[in-house]
Amino acid sequence: MSLVKFVCAIITRSLFFLVSLIGVWRVKTVKNDNMYWLLTVLYLPLVVEMIITLTRRKGKDYKWFSPAILFFLISIIPSIWFLELHHQENKASDPQCRKLDSWDNVKSILATNGTMGEETLKHLERMLTSVCPNDWILGLHQVLLILLILGKWLLPLGGGVTRDQLSQLLLIFVGTAADILEFTSETLSDVKERNNKLVYVILAVWTWSMLQFPFHLSVVTSQPQNSDEPKGGDGCCNLVLSRHSTDIWNIVESLFIQDGPFLVLNQILLVRQFLSQDSSRSKCVDKYL
Repeated sequence: MSLVKFVCAIITRSLFFLVSLIGVWRVKTVKNDNMYWLLTVLYLPLVVEMIITLTRRKGKDYKWFSPAILFFLISIIPSIWFLELHHQENKASDPQCRKLDSWDNVKSILATNGTMGEETLKHLERMLTSVCPNDWILGLHQVLLILLILGKWLLPLGGGVTRDQLSQLLLIFVGTAADILEFTSETLSDVKERNNKLVYVILAVWTWSMLQFPFHLSVVTSQPQNSDEPKGGDGCCNLVLSRHSTDIWNIVESLFIQDGPFLVLNQILLVRQFLSQDSSRSKCVDKYL
C-alpha cells in the first residue's frame, strides 16, 4: 500500500511539472524570447517539496495544507499572467489561427503538412502554434483546474483526513473550479479595449481565488457530534461551533477568497460599462444637436 502511495505522489507531481512546462513553452513561443525559459526556476520549490515529502513522509500529504498544490500554482500562474497580458495587448494583431470550437477544426489541425516520422518536434510545434491564442489560454485554465482536482484525489491522504472528508473536499473543488473558470472567461472576454490596469485587477482577483485550493480547513476541521456535550452556556456554543465548523469555514472562504471579490469586481465592471455606454450616448446626442 505504501508503494501505491509513493507512485501516486510521483505521478501527481510529474503531471504538475508537465503542465507547468507547457505553460512556460507557450510563453516563450508567443514572446519569441528564450529568456522566458527562466520561469522554470519556479519549479525549484516543487522539487524540494517532492524530495522532502517522498523521503520523510513517504509521499503523504499534510492534513490542513497541501504544499505540492501551492508550489504548482506558483510555477504556473506567472505563465498564465504573461499569456493573458500578451493576448490583451495583441488582440488586433494576432495572426490567422485555428479555433478549437469544432471537431472538424481539430482534425484539420492534426492534419497539417508534415509527417510524424521526420522532424516530429517541428511538426508538433507548428501544429500547436496554429491554435488561436485565446483557445490556448482557455485550455490552460481548464487543464489547471482539472489537474488541481485530479491531483488532490491522487495525492496520498494526510494524517487525520478520512475518505469522506476527501470526497467532500473534491466536491467543493469541482464547484469552486466551475465558478472560477466562468469568472475568468467572461470578465476577460468583456475587456474590449486595451486596458492593462483592468486586466491586472481581474488576474489579481483570479490569483487570490486560486489560493483556496492548497488549503482545506473547511473540511478537516469539522468535529464529530458528541452527545455528552453540555446543553447550556458556553457548552452550547461550543457544541454548535463543533457541529457546524465546516459550514462556517465554507462561508468564510467563500466570502473573503472567492464570492466576495468576484461580486465586488463584477459590480465595478457593470458600473464601468454603464458609464461608458452613457458617455457614448451623450456624444451621439451632442453630434446630432
